Amino acid sequence: MKSATASPIRIARRGLMLVISSPSGAGKSTIARNLLEADPELTISVSVTTRAKRSSEIEGRHYHFKTVREFEALRATDSLLEWAEVHGNFYGTPRDAVEAAMADGRDMLFDIDWQGAQQLQEKMAGDVVSIFILPPSMAELQSRLHRRAEDTEEVIATRLANSRAEIEHWREYDYIVLNDDLDRAFSSVRAIIEAERLRRDRRPGLFEFVNGLLTENPF
Repeated sequence: MKSATASPIRIARRGLMLVISSPSGAGKSTIARNLLEADPELTISVSVTTRAKRSSEIEGRHYHFKTVREFEALRATDSLLEWAEVHGNFYGTPRDAVEAAMADGRDMLFDIDWQGAQQLQEKMAGDVVSIFILPPSMAELQSRLHRRAEDTEEVIATRLANSRAEIEHWREYDYIVLNDDLDRAFSSVRAIIEAERLRRDRRPGLFEFVNGLLTENPF
C-alpha cells in the first residue's frame, strides 16, 4: 500500500477553456480573481480593449488597452480568437497566448461576455466550459454597481439597461451559478472545474495509464 504522502499520479490532459460571463456587477470578475489566487493551474486570458483604463487597473494585467485603430488592425490580421462590442467599446482575445497555453496543457480562464463566449463555442466547442453568473435580483445588481464606485451614473445606467439582454443568453451556457452568496458561488464554480478536468475526453494520458494497468503483473 502506498503512503498517504506519496506524490499524486499525474495523467496528461488537455487544458480547458473556462468561460465565465455575467452582467456587470453580478460577480464574474471577483470570482475569476479568486480562482486565479486559489488555483495555480489556471491562467487568465488577458483581453484587449478600447475602453478607458480605470484607476484600479494595470496595463497587461487586467487588459491590454488599445486604440480603436490598433484594435481594428488586430482584428483584420485574424490575431483575435474572438471579439465583441460591449457598451460602445471593443473587447477581444489575443489568439497567440491562448494557443500557446492550450498546447502546454494549461487551463485558460476567460472573463468575457456572451458574444465572445458564443464565438469560442463555435470555434473550439470541445475545449470550452462555460459558466454564467446570475445576480439574486436586479435591485441587488444596481446596488453592487453603485458600491463599486468606478463608473459614472451614465455608465451605470447603460450597464443596467444592457443587463437584461445579457441575461437572456443564459441558456447558451453549460452551467448556471446564482451569486446570492459569494463563497457559495465560488465553491460551485470550483466544483465545476474539478469535474470537467476529470472528463475522459480531456485526458489523453489515460490511454497509456490504463494500458499500463492491464499489462502490469503484480506477482
